Amino acid sequence: MSRDTDIKPLPRSADDESAAAPSRSPLAPLPAGELLHQLQMRQIELDIENESLREEVAALRQSDAWVRLILDAAPEGMLVVDEMGRIVRANASAERIFGYAAGAMARLDVERLIPERFRPGHRAHRERFMELPQSRAMGQGRELRGLRCDGSEFPCEMGLATMRSGERAFAVVSVADITRRKLAEEEQRIAAIAFESQSGIMVTDRNGLILRVNRAFTRLTGYGADEAIGQTPRLLSSGRHSQEFYRQMWATLADKGYWQGQIWNRRKNGRIYAEWMTITAVRDDAGAIAHYVSAFSDITENAEAEAQIHRLAYYDALTQLPNRLLLRDRLGQALAASARSGLYGALLFLDLDNFKTLNDTRGHDAGDQLLVDITRRLLAAVRESDTVARLGGDEFVIIIEELADNAETAAALAEQVGDKLVTVIGQPSQIDGSEFHCTASIGIGLFQGEATAEELLKQADLAMYQAKTAGRNTLRFFDPAMQTRLDERSALEAELRKALGQGQLRLYFQPQVDAAGQVIGAETLLRWIHPVRGMISPETFIPLAEESGLILPIGHWVLQTACAQLKLWSADPDTEDLVLAINVSARQFRQADFVEQVVAVLHASGADPTRLKLELTESLVLDNVDAAIGKMRRLKQLGVSFSMDDFGTGYSSLAYLTKLPLDQLKIDRSFVFNLPDDINDGIIARTIISMGRSLALDVIAEGVETAGQQEFLHSHGCHAYQGYLYSKALQPGEFEGFLVAARPQEPTAKPH
Repeated sequence: MSRDTDIKPLPRSADDESAAAPSRSPLAPLPAGELLHQLQMRQIELDIENESLREEVAALRQSDAWVRLILDAAPEGMLVVDEMGRIVRANASAERIFGYAAGAMARLDVERLIPERFRPGHRAHRERFMELPQSRAMGQGRELRGLRCDGSEFPCEMGLATMRSGERAFAVVSVADITRRKLAEEEQRIAAIAFESQSGIMVTDRNGLILRVNRAFTRLTGYGADEAIGQTPRLLSSGRHSQEFYRQMWATLADKGYWQGQIWNRRKNGRIYAEWMTITAVRDDAGAIAHYVSAFSDITENAEAEAQIHRLAYYDALTQLPNRLLLRDRLGQALAASARSGLYGALLFLDLDNFKTLNDTRGHDAGDQLLVDITRRLLAAVRESDTVARLGGDEFVIIIEELADNAETAAALAEQVGDKLVTVIGQPSQIDGSEFHCTASIGIGLFQGEATAEELLKQADLAMYQAKTAGRNTLRFFDPAMQTRLDERSALEAELRKALGQGQLRLYFQPQVDAAGQVIGAETLLRWIHPVRGMISPETFIPLAEESGLILPIGHWVLQTACAQLKLWSADPDTEDLVLAINVSARQFRQADFVEQVVAVLHASGADPTRLKLELTESLVLDNVDAAIGKMRRLKQLGVSFSMDDFGTGYSSLAYLTKLPLDQLKIDRSFVFNLPDDINDGIIARTIISMGRSLALDVIAEGVETAGQQEFLHSHGCHAYQGYLYSKALQPGEFEGFLVAARPQEPTAKPH
């Protein structure tokens, strides 16, 4: 049988059958050509159907993408949950609310998003809801507790709806985090309760117009809300407070955002009463003041009684200064605080020199005016933390705390305060329209917690009488030895001011040598040769120069003189390679224009910057490391080098050492003195040398006095020295002679 007889005919419609001619038996096979044609037509129909299906799939995919986009754009969390309670889809907001990563919520049981104690009830509710045959729209949300991925709970609002897709049912859940709303509601409830508290409350706008008051306000002031709203707080003004009082109140509000204190106001019936008031500034989102909220309570009875008792017991009626009783209490507190801190304080006992004359000639009213005027000046001349008291008559006492941790510095500071008080009291006063000049004698006693209040008052009183004996209009310290030292200090400072201009200051040079004993440079050392006192130790006058500020002109003179010496040395082949080191004081280095000063001196002198070395101390650099580095780098660009003086005595550490553009470390003499016998000093010296080597820095030791010290240092890698083993500090002429003596001698020729 042929292949054609095996092919069964395709089914055809009745119309097709009737139209065919001639008629054939239904079982008769179709011709091959017709059968092929029908197959081709069927293939075309299938292709059309497939294309339609592909378009439908693409449309569904596009629709699904839009659904995803819409879901992820929704601000609320959206979850699609199947009949088993598994999450089919979660949008980005849901993932953010519950703290899950993108895609991590898929296939998660929806009950995992609820605290365990609520899960059984939620599961039962969800299953009953899903059994409803009809689709339900998402209705009013229920407030529930949500559970984040990290285990924390939060209040949320959930809405629920069902949807069906074919035979399957799904729940669509909306979730909103209502934490902020709950907090706001709680704050509103608290604010509402607080607003209707027993304290009067008044809310104003930024201009002071009253916007709202509570019932307690009406009860305390007598003004109803309709009478107060639209007015200003001046409605309650008693007239007892000055403009200065209100000015300070508003200044405090502007500065700190709140003010509190006692204030006298007037009720609607005219009665004046005392309030304890707190005013708080409320700012808007931009930081500008939008409202003021004032809360107050009536303290009239307590305030009047307590204020009167306190004033009578502790304050002078005329000047309103603390009286003797309160002074003793504050002095006792000051003594106790001084004992704890170790800081000295001072008690100044002040007596007006010619007060009795004023009382006798112009009467007690004039004397009272002067006392009030002196009180104002004293308060203005001291710190707010200091105490000014009136003992009675024309005697005043001032307590100054936390001056210094050593007696000499504390005495100097107390003396400055005393001098200031003498000056301000000496200014003329206007008494009854005429001018009156007054002076004061002041006695000063230092304390560090060791004396009693009574003893200290007696000491300062005795010192005050010494001031009167000395001619009045002056001050004296109780300790005669301290007074003597202060007098000597003041005299020495006055002479130091003249020393620079009179040529009493000199620069000496101490040689610095290498391991072979060859001079490589020198350190400049300042000397004061007084015409009467002779040589004055730098340990005496350098601290005085630092504290008085004289170190600035002196330091500038040292820089000028050193650079001039460098210029002179540059003309001599034997000295042209020497490096000259000068010490720079902290006050000098901290000047804003220090770099400009050095540059100007170098330019004016013509000195080679590469031959100038500045020695800085650790404490100077650590005061402001960044600023120090900036100044050092600017000078190093010129060729100036830097040495860290007294290295190891402060806070040496690689943390800052590696940042500083140094060229040299100097081992302090305190670590050299006991070498080579002291093990600890040996360890420190070796450590400094090792640090220098690691950081590619030169190391020099000062205070080298013995060969043993030099041999120890040399054996451990220090190859530059300075000290009495080689030479003391020399005058310029002596230094040049030392160079000649230290110069290697040419070998003499042997006779033939």
